[in-house]
Amino acid sequence: MIQYIRTPNFEETILDDEWVILNTDNHSITRLNDIGGFCWTLLSEPQTFKSIMEAIHQEYDIQDQSIEEDIQRFLEDLIECGLIRDAE
Repeated sequence: MIQYIRTPNFEETILDDEWVILNTDNHSITRLNDIGGFCWTLLSEPQTFKSIMEAIHQEYDIQDQSIEEDIQRFLEDLIECGLIRDAE
């Protein structure tokens, strides 16, 4: 089972309820909404897709199945941006 974790050496801050992740290596900025920021905090330690979804359901009480597709796409986007990687 794939485990995800943050790639080290990024700076982060919260501005007006929005997470801002700064990649100083390639000078890019990634903005995350509240749920994205919540996922980002979880990813400070290895997480599976299932563990992330369980935490989201517990924190936000969201039962809509479309959230799973959104989170899967979100993780894929973070990998593409180089913000997370396979923890193994």
